[in-house]
Amino acid sequence: MYQEVAVDHLPVITSSNELNAFDYSPDIIWVFDLDRHGFWWGNKHALNFWGLTDVQQLIDKDLSGDTEGARKRTEQTFVKAAQEGLTKDPWTTYPNGQPKLMLMRHVAVLLGPEKHRGIIAFISEQMDTSSQPENLLFAEAMRYTTVAVSCYDMDGKRLFENPAFTDWYSNIDTVANHSDFETRFKEQSEAKARLTASQNQKAGCEEHLMQTNNGLQRHTVDIRISRHPLTGDFVFLVTEYDVTELHDTIQELKKTKNELKKIAHYDPLTKLPSVWLTKERLSSSLKQVKRTKKELAVMFLDLDGFKQVNDTYGHGVGDELLKQVATRLNKIFRESDTVGRLGGDEFLICLPNLENKKSAVNLAQKAVIEIAKSYQVEDSEGKLNKVNISASLGIAYYSDNNHSLETLIRCADEKMYQAKKSGKNRIEV
Repeated sequence: MYQEVAVDHLPVITSSNELNAFDYSPDIIWVFDLDRHGFWWGNKHALNFWGLTDVQQLIDKDLSGDTEGARKRTEQTFVKAAQEGLTKDPWTTYPNGQPKLMLMRHVAVLLGPEKHRGIIAFISEQMDTSSQPENLLFAEAMRYTTVAVSCYDMDGKRLFENPAFTDWYSNIDTVANHSDFETRFKEQSEAKARLTASQNQKAGCEEHLMQTNNGLQRHTVDIRISRHPLTGDFVFLVTEYDVTELHDTIQELKKTKNELKKIAHYDPLTKLPSVWLTKERLSSSLKQVKRTKKELAVMFLDLDGFKQVNDTYGHGVGDELLKQVATRLNKIFRESDTVGRLGGDEFLICLPNLENKKSAVNLAQKAVIEIAKSYQVEDSEGKLNKVNISASLGIAYYSDNNHSLETLIRCADEKMYQAKKSGKNRIEV
C-alpha cells in the first residue's frame, strides 16, 4: 500500500512516444511503473544495460523475485521525489544476475491514462564496487533498516535521511522559525534542548514524543556527534527507535500491578485497608513503640443491629451502610491511625504514638457516638430508608510484657464481646 503523498503537481506522461528524445541521451534512462511494479519504458542504453533488444522485453521483464525491501524502497523514492522534485541515491541493480552499483537520479511522474505512479531513473555513473566493500554493505544496511537514521548540520538542517526516516516523517510540515531537526518533536522545548546539547557536542539518548505520519509516537532518540566526511564540519547523527508499544505495555503492567496491589491491600467495598495491611501496619507500630515508649492501642469494633438491616432491606442496603460507616470512621481517627475492615461488620483499628491512654478512649467514644447517628440508605426500588445501628468497641493497650500482635487483637476482641454482653453501644477497655 502506497504512502499518501500529493501527486496533482506531477507531470503526466500519457505515451512512451513523449520520451523518444531520451534515446539521444548518453545516460541510461528508464521509467518504472510502481502500481504495476514493472518497467514502463527504457532508452537504448537501458536496453543494452539489461541485455535486451526491444522495449517490450523490458516491460515484460519478470520482477517477481524482488524483495519486499526493494519494493518498499522504490515506493519511498517516489514519495521523496514527489516532494523534493529530484532524488540522488546509489542503487544496486542486477543485470544478468551480477550486482552493479549505480548513482541514480529519480523524478516522480504519472504514467498513462490511468495515471499510475512512476519514476524516471537517470543513471550517468557506475560506482566502483571493488574499493571498501564494507562501506557499500553499510550503505545497504542504512537503506533497508527499520530504524530511522538522519544527519544534521549544527544549525539543525537535515543533510541525510534513510528510507525508514522518510517513511515516518515525509508528510510532516516544517514549522516556521524551527529547524528540520526541531520540527518533528511534539515538545519544542525538548527539541531545543537536544539541539543545544548537540551544538555543544554533547551526545545522548532520551525518549520523546514525535509527530510522525502515524500520529504521535514515542521514540528513543539517540544523538552522536561526528564530522562531515568531505568538509570536516561537525554534524550530528540521529537514530530513532519506535518504543511506543513497549512503553504502552510497561504502563499497562504498572497499572495492573497497582490494581492488584489495591485488591490485595484494600477492601473493595469500603476502600479501607484489608486484614493483611492492617496487621502489617500494627506489626510495624509494635516495633516502633518499643523504641519511642509511647502508647499504642488496638480497637476491635463490631456493629450492633447490622444483621437486622441486612435481613430487612437486603445485602445491597447493607453494603451501602458499611460504606457510610467507613466514611464516618475515617473522619474521626487520625491520619496516622489505621482503620481496617476484617470482614462482615467487624473493624480493626490501630492507634500508634498516643500521648496517653485517654486519647484512645476519647476517639473510641467519638466513634460510638457517630456510628449511632441515623443513616439514609436507598433500597433496590430506589426508596430512601432511615436506619439505626450502633457499635460495640473493645480497646487493648500494648504493655511492656512483650504482648504479641495476635495477643493484642485477641484482647481487644474479648473486650468487644464484653461490651456487647453489657448492653451494646458502648466501650470496654
